[in-house]
Amino acid sequence: MRKTSARTPKTAEGERVLILSAGVGSGHNSAAAAVQQACAARADVAEVQVLDVLQVSSVLYRALLNKGYFVLVEGLPWLIDWGYDISDRPFRRRGPMDPWTRMNSVPVIDAIKRFRPTAIVCTHFLPAQLLASLLLRGVTNARTAVVTTDYDFQGLSLTGAFHALFLAREEGRVELMALGLPSDRVAAPGIPIASQLTAAPSRDATEPPMLLISAGASGGDYAAAVVRQTLHMRSPFTATVVCGRNDALRQRIEHLVAPAGDRYRVLGFTTEMPQLLRRADLFVGKPGGLSVSECMAAGLPMVMVNPIPGQEVRNGDYLLEQGAAIRCNTSATIGWKIDEVLREPGRLQQMQAAAQRTGRPEAAADVLSRLLEGPFRPLVVTRAAQKTILSASEERVVATDLSGPSALVRLIDSATGSTVALLQAAELEDLQKRYGAPDGGLVLRRSQAFRSLRWEERRLLRAILRQDDTLSVRVQRSRPHRMVPQSASTGPRLPS
Repeated sequence: MRKTSARTPKTAEGERVLILSAGVGSGHNSAAAAVQQACAARADVAEVQVLDVLQVSSVLYRALLNKGYFVLVEGLPWLIDWGYDISDRPFRRRGPMDPWTRMNSVPVIDAIKRFRPTAIVCTHFLPAQLLASLLLRGVTNARTAVVTTDYDFQGLSLTGAFHALFLAREEGRVELMALGLPSDRVAAPGIPIASQLTAAPSRDATEPPMLLISAGASGGDYAAAVVRQTLHMRSPFTATVVCGRNDALRQRIEHLVAPAGDRYRVLGFTTEMPQLLRRADLFVGKPGGLSVSECMAAGLPMVMVNPIPGQEVRNGDYLLEQGAAIRCNTSATIGWKIDEVLREPGRLQQMQAAAQRTGRPEAAADVLSRLLEGPFRPLVVTRAAQKTILSASEERVVATDLSGPSALVRLIDSATGSTVALLQAAELEDLQKRYGAPDGGLVLRRSQAFRSLRWEERRLLRAILRQDDTLSVRVQRSRPHRMVPQSASTGPRLPS
């Protein structure tokens, strides 16, 4: 991942980093801001720009993707769950972008051409899919990273061309390698969060535990129900309730907790959230990707309530595995469950230690370093290879153990050792006829006959040759995956 090509396109002034996000919720933009902060700490970054791709899209497109999502979360959560599952298989959709999305991407493409970035970081799958198309068309030569912002890997984040794919946890990386992705292009540094330059306030063991209750993006009745349940707790505690920009909810909760005196502190929008996370003993709220990552980095265990089906439920599953959270499936038991944690000797401290082990506070800096110091050439996954990966995912097959025409083959840059292409064995035969070398490798060439090549072959060569006329690559065929039992009919299978 950290090997660098001899041809590294850096301007004399330094790196120009463009960070592309999409404001569906706040998490993707928060991750973008964290990477922007990491850029400021590097001397080799001359300029950085952050762009929310929805903000330059049409009003209708933005409303359907952003507001429409939260309407479904509130009214039809089962549909969100179904949509998450149906789109989870990698490369389920392998064709070009639909006309409406392509039309709304024009301002983003114009912004890329104006800024002339040397590196692009995508914190949402929408710009990631667009950048894959631009890399294959030769519109940009920038190193491109795709950053996931939830603990569970979601198939929409996997595109046909990228330089680096950054996941939140090692299990996602293992999954992608089993499906055929090369290990030198996939890493698991964690979810990028803003770093804190001030010292963390120490938790006073003599004071009662402090609960930090977050109303979440929508707040409303559920947030009020959570606070109401804490009024019935028997354990000593204090609580800070953060209502964000929802003034009506803040006033409602202030009225609700007034009889409790100074036990509760109710806030609207606040810039003190990082300090509050580090001062609190237990977080009560939704397990959104950035909220979870910030809590873990602060060593703050969670009481998870009202998760959005799909990504938030899976975030919660991971924290439960780590011992860093409990989940409340109904608001009626929230007070009782928190009481159980606070009254059991040593349990809160064990959960705090688990959260500390799970946290990745340096993820943003790690993402940036791995991208800027990584390969110059992108990894291209051909349409045929995408089909193999999708089939392996649907059949729960370890793709690297497949044989025959649909087996996966890697092309390795002979100079740097980085994987530059993932293709089917059948495609390799065609390349060997045209570009075969005596040592069994290939010498890819940009020739006068370039335009006579098939469309898929042109895309492959254009993306990985970059400004070079030739590129020597060696061929690496699939290796056996010895840890998985064999099946006589369909090959080795992943666990159900």
